[in-house]
Amino acid sequence: MVNKQGQTRLAHYTTFKSIKERVTLEGALVRKWLSRTNKQCSFLEHRQYKIIYRRYASLYFILGLDLEDDCNELSLLELIHNIVETLDKYFENVCELDIMFNIEKARFIVDEFLMHGCLVDANRTNILSPITLIDKQK
Repeated sequence: MVNKQGQTRLAHYTTFKSIKERVTLEGALVRKWLSRTNKQCSFLEHRQYKIIYRRYASLYFILGLDLEDDCNELSLLELIHNIVETLDKYFENVCELDIMFNIEKARFIVDEFLMHGCLVDANRTNILSPITLIDKQK
């Protein structure tokens, strides 16, 4: 998740990348999609990656995968939408500040969706039930 100024708010990598590699990759991608207009599609290629992104309010939600991966880009756009709806349901109209001040909860929700780069579950109720139980315990 990246804001409109290009600051990374939440990053989840499934393969190891050094901090320098992450900063370089994220910076290049931010420059690439901030220069694009709203009328351009949400898919682009960068180096050996296929990038799928979507803007919701002030945040960009980005998924990247290897070019060799034979994956349906529209299903990944739907995954982004599902993640946003789940965050929206939990935080009641999610915004950048919710992500910044509750980074561990946002990461937990994303981790419930994805494990090692694979979709684990897409059901909002199943994803939110563990975190709501944790909240009730506090």
